[in-house]
Amino acid sequence: MPMFDLTTLSFETLLPFILVGFAAQIVDGALGMAFGVISNTLLLWVGVPPAAASAGVHTVETFTTAVSGISHVLHKNVNWTLFLRLMIPGVIGGVLGAYVLSNIDASTAKPFILAYLTSIGVYLLYRGLRYPPKQKEPKIVEPLGLVGGFLDAAGGGGWGPVVTSNLLVQGASPRTTIGTVNTAEFFLTATISATFITQLGWAAFTQATVGLLIGGVLAAPFGAMLAKRVPAKTLMVLVGVILTITSLFGLYRAIWH
Repeated sequence: MPMFDLTTLSFETLLPFILVGFAAQIVDGALGMAFGVISNTLLLWVGVPPAAASAGVHTVETFTTAVSGISHVLHKNVNWTLFLRLMIPGVIGGVLGAYVLSNIDASTAKPFILAYLTSIGVYLLYRGLRYPPKQKEPKIVEPLGLVGGFLDAAGGGGWGPVVTSNLLVQGASPRTTIGTVNTAEFFLTATISATFITQLGWAAFTQATVGLLIGGVLAAPFGAMLAKRVPAKTLMVLVGVILTITSLFGLYRAIWH
């Protein structure tokens, strides 16, 4: 399917993408995941090729994560030590993933990754419902950032589901984990977008990505407010629910479509 002509932009055609971008960013800002997964799925549905869809989503996320990250910093939702431990390996993994997706078909591993994320989502849901979260410092961080960055670029989304969920499993504070992962994501998405542009050019910036960008930027400040105000146990349960639903849906599409 050819790329949209940006000269034919109209509010009517942009509105569905604006609404999806707004809703996806509210969820992402509050729970540390789902913007990439929701947006990438939408772009694939309308016929955008996988590499171009991932490039478009990451271009949008460069703007939404900048606004969201600033908002999380202002609300004191960021653990700066954890931020540095995630951001640097995340950027390295993101560059590798973007290069792989631009040149190689990496879809074979996707069902296995989604099955793993589904199991993590169910476990987080169980923990959130049965126990109050017991907070402790996570030990496995740098490898998580590297894998999360790679999967995010290669799969069109995955930084939040992989990194946020695994840090929560290790006992990290839900509020600061979500804020830190969101803030680190800006540097990841900016790097991934630049890598895609060097590989694919600007063709991925479509009418759909313009709508997602508008909706996402409008919603970005509100997610941090929710993450600060919602109780830790509720955040844990919501992360489990969103991760399980999005992963199961992705698994269904990967296997039967």
